[in-house]
This record gives sequence, structure tokens and C-alpha cells, in this order.
Amino acid sequence: MTRFLITIFLFSLCSVNARSQGTFAENWEYKGIAVQDSGYTIWGTSPIYGDDGKVHLFVARWPGELKVDPGWRTHSEIAHYVGDSPEGPFVFSDVAVKGDIVEKATCNPAIQKTYAPHNPAIHKVDSLYALFFIKNSGIEEHPSNQFICLATSKSLYGPWEMAGENGKILTPPDNPDYWNYQASNGVNNPAFLQHPDGGYFLYFKSEKAKMGLAVAENLEGPYVQMPFPVTSNNRNIEDGYAFVYKGKFALLTTDNHGIIEEGGGILWTSEDGIHFDTYEKGFHRINQYTNVDMNKVAVHYGPKNRLYAKFERPQLLLKNGKPEYLYVPSGTNIYGGDCTVSYVLKFKDE
Repeated sequence: MTRFLITIFLFSLCSVNARSQGTFAENWEYKGIAVQDSGYTIWGTSPIYGDDGKVHLFVARWPGELKVDPGWRTHSEIAHYVGDSPEGPFVFSDVAVKGDIVEKATCNPAIQKTYAPHNPAIHKVDSLYALFFIKNSGIEEHPSNQFICLATSKSLYGPWEMAGENGKILTPPDNPDYWNYQASNGVNNPAFLQHPDGGYFLYFKSEKAKMGLAVAENLEGPYVQMPFPVTSNNRNIEDGYAFVYKGKFALLTTDNHGIIEEGGGILWTSEDGIHFDTYEKGFHRINQYTNVDMNKVAVHYGPKNRLYAKFERPQLLLKNGKPEYLYVPSGTNIYGGDCTVSYVLKFKDE
């Protein structure tokens, strides 16, 4: 293990276990729909400012007739949308990463194998754009066969060059002593952070819906996993976004089962980026930001009789290192549309 990795590992032995409450969730102001595309289910929406001054969104999408599930497992692709403003409108530009679907030779429409790219996270690292995403190696073993990939480009319009073996940079560990050895959901949902002191942190979700961490000295790896989870949750969380907030490492996740509020979000913070034991509410349910008539919504994913609508897969647009906008899909189209859409909220001045 290199000196950088040894330093990070030793630093992880110190942690403060605390819980705090704050006002992060109160700072969001609902602005409306960020992305909708007729005939497509819209999911993960990762934003970035381009060198052209425009806002670019990298979006997981697939044909709406496949429904949210199993469509995301089999037919997801990563599409690129561009807008002049963070609040849109956003226009489709191109498909950054296509799926690789193989049909059965018998002409049966059932899927034999798929590598559906999903849940993108876009970042700028020096002169390169880094696009992280997940794939899987076939519907039969899903979700234990999920892994994390990376593609890089000098332009947000591509072409995108795959790192490693067809993009693969992180898989479940081979060491049986690690917390997520033979994880039932593989490693998925990347959240990337360029460490202020050098090197790269790659957070991910794995066994029992906890967040893990892998570190590297180079962008394309190799990424070395920590043998323990970095979040202290005993209930499922999802979809972390990593950033530095008020001098601390931060992870913005969903709160699926009520650590604070079922259907809301959590802002986890850490002094070292390795132990996230301090948290507050990260965002509310959709209903607390805008008027929603639950009798008129279209529920495409999740319980049909739920009394609220929830956000998924939070992704931040940062400006000068500070949160500016939040992009979030939802299994509920609050306007009653035929497919899911992505919403956008603005961060108020603190």
C-alpha cells in the first residue's frame, strides 16, 4: 500500500461519533422540471458547468414502456442534455454512453445479457471530464453483479474513452474480511471527490445500503477499498453525492426508511471523509417544497398509496465550490405525466 493510502487508513482510526441538526434542507427552493423527454423514463441527473458557460446534464434514461423497473436494469443509457441556465430548458444533445444489449437468438424479446449504464456522476479533473456510472453483467444475477465504471473526455460532447477493462474501475472486494465481500448488491452509485490534499475518494453504496469508500492516487485508479463502511446507518440510504461543505466532507443521500424522515434526504458530514457519524436533514419530501395533489400524481415507481412524493438520486451543481442547485428524479410525476422527470431546486443564500 502506498504512502498516501497508508496515511488515509491510519487517519481513519480517529472518529467522533455525534449527531447534529441544521438548516440545510430549509435552503432549497423548488424551481420546477429540469428534464423531461417524451417516451423516456428519466432518472439520475448529474450537472456540471461546461467551458462554454452552459449547464450540462448527464441523465440516465430508457424507453418509458419498460417501466422504471426492470427498465433501469436492462436498457438504461446515459444521455447528455444542455441548457443556457441551471433552471433550463435543457435540450437533448447526444448519448454519451450507450447500453450493450444482447437478445436471445430465438427472437424471444427477453434479455439474455445487458450492461446498462446507469446513475451517472460527472466531474472535472484538471483538463479532463470524468464520467462515473454503474453497469451490470446480466439480468440473471442482478443486483449482486453491479460494478462502477469511468469514462473520460476532453470535451463534454465526447468522445468518451473508457478506463480500465471496458470502463470497469471498482468491483466488490475479494477479501472475505471486508464488510461488503460478496455483497448482495455489488458496488454501485458512485460519488466522487477530489481530495483537497491530493488523491481521489470514490464513495459507493454496497451491502445493507451503507456507503463505502475506495481511494486512489490516480484518477483511473487503481482504487483501494476501505475494509469498513463509512456511514453509520442501520436503515437503508441511497445515492450519495460527495462534496466539501463548510470545511467538512459531506455526503448528500436519500433517507428511504426514516433515519430522520422517511422519504427525505440526509446531509452526512465528516472531519476526515472516512467516518460520517454526524448528520442533519438534507432535503424534505417534494410536498414540502411545492403544492402536490396526491390524487392527481402519476406514480411510476414506489407504493401507489403513499401519502407523499419523494426525491431520488440527489446530485448537486456547485459554483465556486458551493451548492447552487439540486437535481433530483422521482418515481412520482407530480404533474401526472406518462413518464418520470427530473426536478430542480435552487439553494438559497445562507
